[in-house]
This record gives sequence, C-alpha cells and structure tokens, in this order.
Amino acid sequence: MASLMEELISVLEQEDAIYRELIPIAEKKTRVIIDNDLAALEQITEREQESIQQITSLERKRQEVVTNMGTVINRNPATLDLKTLVNLLDKQPEDQRKLSLVADRLSKSIHRLVDVNNQNQQLIHQSMEMIDFNINLMKSAMSAPGNNYTKNASEAGAAVVNNASFDAKQ
Repeated sequence: MASLMEELISVLEQEDAIYRELIPIAEKKTRVIIDNDLAALEQITEREQESIQQITSLERKRQEVVTNMGTVINRNPATLDLKTLVNLLDKQPEDQRKLSLVADRLSKSIHRLVDVNNQNQQLIHQSMEMIDFNINLMKSAMSAPGNNYTKNASEAGAAVVNNASFDAKQ
C-alpha cells in the first residue's frame, strides 16, 4: 500500500504542476481576449489543449492507482476520494500529511484556474454580445430608409454632394 500511496502522491503532484503552469497562461489569455489578439488566443488554446491531454493521462493513472488501493484495502474505489484516503491514513501520519498537503495545493490550483477561466468566459461572452450588437446595428443601418448602400450609391452620393454645394452657395 505504501508504494501505491507514493505513486498517488506523485501523480497528484504532477497534476498540480500542470495546473500551476496553466494559471499564468489563463491570465495571459485574459489580456489576449481584452486586446482581441486572435492569433495569440489560438496559440494559447493549443497550449491549453496539450496540458489537458497531459492531465487526462494523469487522471487515468490516478484512477488506476485508486482502484488498486481499493483492492488492497477491500473498499469500493468509487468511494475513495482524497478526503477519505487522508482519513484512512490515520496510522501513517507521514503519508497522511503528504497526501493532505498535495490535495490542498491541487485544490487551490484548480480553484484559481477555475476563477480565471470563468473571468475569461465572461469576457468572451461580452465580446460576443458586442459583436452581435454591432451586426444588428449595421443591419438596421442598411435597412433604414434613405441609406446610400444600393447599386446606384455613387450616383446618389453625387446628387447629395451637388445639392450640398448648391445649398452652401445660397
């Protein structure tokens, strides 16, 4: 069981390291969204996808380790979350402390990343609303009576210029 616990702690530390790497990337993403830099946003998204693949792989490994731990201690692996595992280690205070610390760090990293991603999601939503507003504004301007956006716009514009010059002379 000790080697399984070491493996679990190692996997959780690796996950935490990836989440910690993602936090400044997500914060940079905030600036990129505000600046409307689509090329940089695409690069950041690609980097995030790579990290997600790594996390997915680590999650599979974590689930495998927890399944093996459940087998060793004769418990249903579905009931073995980190809090439960920490409580089960009361006779192994060193492992309990290590697991508790890495679980807390991981939880804080995930919460920070979730906060930044929620902010980014709101910014993207606001940006989309602004785009919709601008499109609707352009559509209404195009359909408004007296607009000059027709096949003969250049002729209509010339008439307006001629009338304006006539009015200016009066």
